[in-house]
Amino acid sequence: MAPLEALERDYPLIDSRFRMFCASHGIFTVQDFLVHDHYELEAFAERDYAWDKLKQNQVSHFVCWSKGIAQMVSNIESMRRPWLNGLELLEDAQLNKGTLSTGCERIDVLLQGGLREGHVTELVGQSSSGKTQVCLKAASHVVRKYSGKVMFFDTGNSFSAKRIAEFLSRSSTPADTQVNKTVQQEMRNIVCHSVFDIFTLLDMLQQLMNNLKSQISCQVRMLIVDSVSSLIAPILGGGGTHELTNHMVAGEFGISKPALGESWKSIPHVRLMLSRGYTTNANGSCISILKHPYLASGKTTEFMVM
Repeated sequence: MAPLEALERDYPLIDSRFRMFCASHGIFTVQDFLVHDHYELEAFAERDYAWDKLKQNQVSHFVCWSKGIAQMVSNIESMRRPWLNGLELLEDAQLNKGTLSTGCERIDVLLQGGLREGHVTELVGQSSSGKTQVCLKAASHVVRKYSGKVMFFDTGNSFSAKRIAEFLSRSSTPADTQVNKTVQQEMRNIVCHSVFDIFTLLDMLQQLMNNLKSQISCQVRMLIVDSVSSLIAPILGGGGTHELTNHMVAGEFGISKPALGESWKSIPHVRLMLSRGYTTNANGSCISILKHPYLASGKTTEFMVM
């Protein structure tokens, strides 16, 4: 995450005195500030002010610290989504959200078109249930069918350029003499980054958002994080456009459940569960809707990634 000193240019109240106060409480970055109770920080500021006053110091330090805390809180509040009424939410849902085909016909039929732009779609499932394969298939299909790029944040060395090339080659027309060049160009539009901790992920997301606002790079049609649970679970206290994968852990009565638990389950707009072993085709997988803003939960279909 960005260090506090990076904010001073835009917010002069985040000056060296305020940063020294924060550092004395173990706060060096924006992330550190977020996990602290700002009311507690204000109490520390008052306590330190009282001590300084006994030593006949000026009150300016207390004013500086209080205003600095208020500035940080204001910055955080300004990043929250503004209040929207029902009509605004309906218009946003109808006008600003398209669908992206996954390249798996049965999944697209289940989801009535595919993955919805602007939504966080989470794939949960046991190891080898097909989560990564669905992501790789969707990535290759999106760069083939739609303009723009796919960003793939790889947290477990699961990205396979060879598998992407296979998907793209299979969907090419055999008679096309430019197949190899076409595949190469499409693969350039899938950008993979290795990410192994939550702070690097947050920094990269912030950088991506800044680039999109500045139109530095071409439009990103899909963002994939595979897998998010290994990065977020430590923050949430668990064990061990817009796509996430998540592992499964043992729940009550031996029934598997998504790994990130109660703290996470309200974050994704769409939650899909993948499983294997109960399909009519030995090489197939099953996908079920656990959560969706428009479709009924419980709907299931079998599919194969080809």
